[in-house]
Parts: sequence; structure tokens; C-alpha cells
Amino acid sequence: MEQVSDKARLRELLGVERDLHIYELGDLDDFFWPRTRWFVRGGAVVLLYDAPGLPVVVGLGGDPELPGLLAALQGTLPARVYAHLSPGLAAAFAPRFGDQPHGAFAKYALARPALGPDDPGCARLGPGDRAELEAFYAAAYPGNWFDPRMLETGQYVALRQAGAIVAAGGVHVYSPAEGVAALGNIAVAPDRRGAGLGRRVTAAVCRSLRASVARIGLNVRADNAAAIACYQRLGFRFVAPYEEHLFQS
Repeated sequence: MEQVSDKARLRELLGVERDLHIYELGDLDDFFWPRTRWFVRGGAVVLLYDAPGLPVVVGLGGDPELPGLLAALQGTLPARVYAHLSPGLAAAFAPRFGDQPHGAFAKYALARPALGPDDPGCARLGPGDRAELEAFYAAAYPGNWFDPRMLETGQYVALRQAGAIVAAGGVHVYSPAEGVAALGNIAVAPDRRGAGLGRRVTAAVCRSLRASVARIGLNVRADNAAAIACYQRLGFRFVAPYEEHLFQS
């Protein structure tokens, strides 16, 4: 195992399966890079991201070196860490960590965009909208992974009705330099679900992103049939399954 800080080398390794590694490729951007540590063994890459509040480990793919690399990292990891892992890799965190599985998920990538025309009802958000957006997420999407820094990207939008946000969405990762973006924090007010608002904000974010990036991806719970159907109608295709876990020692 070696810790790597050569972006070109990481870009080459991750680029073998670009749609699988959209999040990691985005984290090569200078905006995210200071929060990252990267570990390599053979062709396997593991990212440790210092997310606010809870670090995240990302280990994806079928490289035969990946289980061993994750196991070798046990002594490097903090006592509490969240993880995005390809199926079957959680066992690499034993015996140091207890495992709290958080479910099966899937990665999708925008392959055949069917986004429709610009939606004048979708307003772009910026840093000045932080308090309003956080209040909306507290009610509509508790336990979200919203990082207020991402409002600086200009890639968050919202729909308002009667002056209040009823749907919003944006990005977890955005890197024009790396040509990738990952959608995130797409939410609809509980009393407005089923009216197509999630589709509208998702399409609006994608239309905006396509001006500056070539690849757009997202993560979704594998059992969220309504969201998956929405994404598929917009032109997203399935890339790979993965799992989320909370590990504590």
C-alpha cells in the first residue's frame, strides 16, 4: 500500500471506469483536493475524504487488490468512518470495526439526456440562500449530506411556491477541470411529492451542468423505485451497485 498525491496517476487509474468513479475524479479538483487522501495498491484506489462531521472512505470496483488495500488501511482510519463500497468489501474492515449497514445503493450516469427545455420556474441558488435552503432540507431531507460550500458552484436550483422552497437539488461534486459532476441533495417537500417537482429540479441542474462537464452521475438507494424511474426518464443508465456502511471501532 502507498499513499499517492500524484493527480495524473490517480486520474489514469480512476479513468479506467470513469462512470463508476465520477465522485473520486471530481475530488481531484482543487476545490476538494485538500480534504482528500488517496491510497493505491496495484490498480486499486481508495479515497479517504475528510467530510464535515464524518470522514468517508470510498472503495469501488472489482480490482483483486482492493480487499487487501482496505484491510491494510484499518490502522490509518479514524474510529468512526462512513464508507461507500462495492458489494462484498465490508468484511475487509473486520476485526477493528463494528459494522452498521446503511443499505444497498446504485450508481447511475447520464447517457441519453432527455431533459426538455429550460424551466423558468427553477431559480439558481447561491451562498446568500444558505439559511433558506438549510431550513428546507431540515424539513424535507433530514440526514442529508449538504455541504454549504457547494452553493459557491452556482449549481443548486430550487422551485418556490408562495415564496417558499418546495423542491431543490444540486451537486455533491462539481469539477469542470475534470469534466465531471455528481448530483446530490435532490429533495421535495413532503406535501408536494408526486407532482413531478423532483424531475424538474433534476433536469434543471443537469441542463446547467452540461455546459461545463461531460459526465454527470448520481447515487440512489436501490429500493427507491420512484427516484430511479425519474432518473431513467431523464436519460440516466445504471452503472453499478454499491453499499453504504457506518464503521465504528
